[in-house]
Amino acid sequence: MIETVKHLISSSTGPSGFGSRSTADHVTANSDLGSLTAIITGATSGIGAETARVLAKRGARLVLPSRSIKTAEETKARILSEFPESEIIVMHLDLSSLASVRRFVADFESLQLPLNILINNAGKYAHKHAISEDGVEMTFATNYLGHFLLTKLLLKKMIETAALTGVQGRIVNVTSVIHSWFSGDMLHYLADISRSYRNYDATRAYALSKLANVLHTLELSRLLHKMDANVTANCVHPGIVRTRLTRDRDGFVSDLVFFLTSKLLKSVSQAAATTCYVATSPRLKNVCGKYFSDCNEARTSKSGACNLKAQRLWTASELLISQASTPNVSQTF
Repeated sequence: MIETVKHLISSSTGPSGFGSRSTADHVTANSDLGSLTAIITGATSGIGAETARVLAKRGARLVLPSRSIKTAEETKARILSEFPESEIIVMHLDLSSLASVRRFVADFESLQLPLNILINNAGKYAHKHAISEDGVEMTFATNYLGHFLLTKLLLKKMIETAALTGVQGRIVNVTSVIHSWFSGDMLHYLADISRSYRNYDATRAYALSKLANVLHTLELSRLLHKMDANVTANCVHPGIVRTRLTRDRDGFVSDLVFFLTSKLLKSVSQAAATTCYVATSPRLKNVCGKYFSDCNEARTSKSGACNLKAQRLWTASELLISQASTPNVSQTF
């Protein structure tokens, strides 16, 4: 909680020359992405939509996966109205479904496009307990497990692209400072809430998924180094901003809280700045496995820096995606 307050009141710049009030446009001002292809999940609203807009402005070819093709087409139209020369491809993807992730990757590979940037941005805050078609608690399935499989399946393409072009690939996992709120055994709690709603707490489940994003980045960076791949993986905390992520919490209390803190909250463009900076800045060449906030490297939580937890989560994730049809998740741990 203390870290969250620090993020709300921080306004200074850091070693990068940017800070909490920098915008996505500002941090990419000198970027030319004309030869690059980027996949951005969750790009139909909020931080993801602004990230897509700015990367298109800098010349990147965009692939926008979305559960709603109609909504993604509307996002595409908005970007094209501002930057008519942009190349934008809309594709279907439901991150809560591992089968949908596999179909998306197969469809993307059929396009025979390169892949330079993967931004795992999509997020869900499920106020009510729900289970995915794969038997996994919905927030964890959408925020983490779907992205884990997506990254795993696209990694070969990213490594090949980097080898052919000489341009370092970038994987950016969007997490949250709220990851530090989770305490306890991650896998035990996941198995528990994937079996029953009895111990489900929406905020704790969300914190769990965001801690998983951090640990995914940590272990992925270790494996990339082991493979000597010209691809980096980092995670970012975008800051505190009101987006559609809070739609399940809308009401008088949440409206009042956001009104009272409105002077401290980031704009959407400011919130997208760290993602855009980590995805594009030449200053971050070969920087891998780090946690960024306000466009600067920051310290993660003790749990988020634990290599043993990261390796344990990775192993459990591999089991989950290989046994997606298993109805009892606890059998995989």
